[in-house]
Amino acid sequence: MKMTKARMVSNMINWEVVIWTCITVSVLAGIGALILIFISAKNIKKRTSDLKDVHVELKPGMKIMFCGGLYGKVVSVGKEKVEVEIAKNTVIAISRYSIQNIL
Repeated sequence: MKMTKARMVSNMINWEVVIWTCITVSVLAGIGALILIFISAKNIKKRTSDLKDVHVELKPGMKIMFCGGLYGKVVSVGKEKVEVEIAKNTVIAISRYSIQNIL
């Protein structure tokens, strides 16, 4: 009786090794994902606390940078809005949450 080529290849594959290899790769990928999630959460928490500090310390006369990359000087600070001078005699009102850095 002749064996077909597909059946011969099937007999040569050690399925136990294939299954354990898949399990090992899956476990390693899961551990890597957990490490990335932990590092990302830590960085997000740090950035959030830094931004809270920026909003608490905001006072007239401070130089700031917006999220869009514009620079300006704080003229007045309200509860939700901040007036910023971006050029001589050019004052705009922005959301205080669009401020990225205090320079």
